[in-house]
Amino acid sequence: VVCLVAYHIFFMLFVWSYWKTIFTLPMNPSKEFHLSYSDKESLEREPRGESQQEVLRRAAKDLPIYTRTMSGAIRYCDRCHLVKPDRCHHCSVCDKCILKMDHHCPWVNNCVGFSNYKFFLLFLAYSLLYCLFIAATDLQYFIKFWTNGLPDTQAKFHIMFLFFAAAMFSVSLSSLFGYHCWLVSKNKSTLEVFRAPIFRHRTDKNGFSLGFSKNLRQVFGDEKKYWLLPVFSSLGDGCSFPTCLVNQDPEQAATPGGLNSTSKNENHLFPAKPLRDSQSHLLTDTPSWSESTAKAEKGKVGMSNPALTMENET
Repeated sequence: VVCLVAYHIFFMLFVWSYWKTIFTLPMNPSKEFHLSYSDKESLEREPRGESQQEVLRRAAKDLPIYTRTMSGAIRYCDRCHLVKPDRCHHCSVCDKCILKMDHHCPWVNNCVGFSNYKFFLLFLAYSLLYCLFIAATDLQYFIKFWTNGLPDTQAKFHIMFLFFAAAMFSVSLSSLFGYHCWLVSKNKSTLEVFRAPIFRHRTDKNGFSLGFSKNLRQVFGDEKKYWLLPVFSSLGDGCSFPTCLVNQDPEQAATPGGLNSTSKNENHLFPAKPLRDSQSHLLTDTPSWSESTAKAEKGKVGMSNPALTMENET
């Protein structure tokens, strides 16, 4: 009876997480990242060069954008006509920009990104548990089959096929699930492993890592009772993410347009864009850099602003 109940629980959680992974639409950048009609006209009218760079800098000056292209340009998608938020990439299959895109999965026929990454992880976990459960419960009959202890019927070939299928899927799923667990612990996506994010001053492969505990909560949320359920509980809005970098982009405003800041000269460890209440505590217990430290950093980097060239990326 216990085995039958466990079987049904694993199967229901597996189907539920698989359903959520498939039918949860990937989140797209909000309207503030899309170019206005006048900016689109200016970008199309101006020749490719410094004039286009100026249009993109003007459009992105009040946005929480801290990553750049390899050439130092503002990340812009000429297909969606928007300034790409950090960790956002254009999916060639879906033909749209996906927030915190990890990869496009053909097994679920959907992009895995900010909106369904937790569901994808749970789908892998419950699939692995389900296959291990099937292999474990079928093992005794497989041993009898191997030692000719079963009646000579067609059922014994079903037992053999079931055991080998469950065992092979367990091996493949364990490696894939382990890899994504490592990604969560480092707060990386699959795309960021192959190409590290480039920030204003340097490339940092661990720029978004806040430590194991905070990295885990950024995906699964604060409420532990929801961690094992396929319900959305990830922190943030998918457009802005706290970072561990000390250098803040001098081109970006301290706060988004229209918001007043009480400490305009304070240089934080994290992007200054206000986060949701559920995410803001990720920044607690983090010391701020003093004004003298900020000036010293500016002295090292220099006040020159390198020319930006528009560059399209996936």
